[in-house]
Amino acid sequence: MSKPVILCVDDQREVLAALTKDLEPLTSHFSLVDAESADEAIDVLDDLEAGGTPIALIISDHVMPGVSGVDFLSKIAAQSRFAKTRKLLLTGLATHEDTIRAINEGHIDNYTAKPWQPGTLLATVKKLISEYVFDALPDAYLDYKGVMDPDVMINRLQRRGGP
Repeated sequence: MSKPVILCVDDQREVLAALTKDLEPLTSHFSLVDAESADEAIDVLDDLEAGGTPIALIISDHVMPGVSGVDFLSKIAAQSRFAKTRKLLLTGLATHEDTIRAINEGHIDNYTAKPWQPGTLLATVKKLISEYVFDALPDAYLDYKGVMDPDVMINRLQRRGGP
């Protein structure tokens, strides 16, 4: 099986480069893939899925030309093939209404403001990918323990009655 993917979507190359740098500690277990628009991201997702590559997490900027991050994540949330994929909205310019819509329609799992603190973003992503692993790859969680959030791991193991 291919490594699960973390897809980063932002129209600014420097933001994508910063995300790649900050998430580099996860590359032993996850592939980092980027896209510069929601339309490109949809093409990437289709290609990855066609190749049988699991999508663990989508990190999307909100304010992008064309399709906004909220609209993109809402479209993703409506597709059952991404039911276990986690979604993080990354933005510096969202309004209160955008935030509410992102949560209600995009079913985002986390909302992170720009600029972010690298350690905080990495910790948030570890929580999200840990949830993904237990939902999508429950029998393989030990393979991912080196990059998982220990609190999520303990909580999930307690809920299911141990290792």
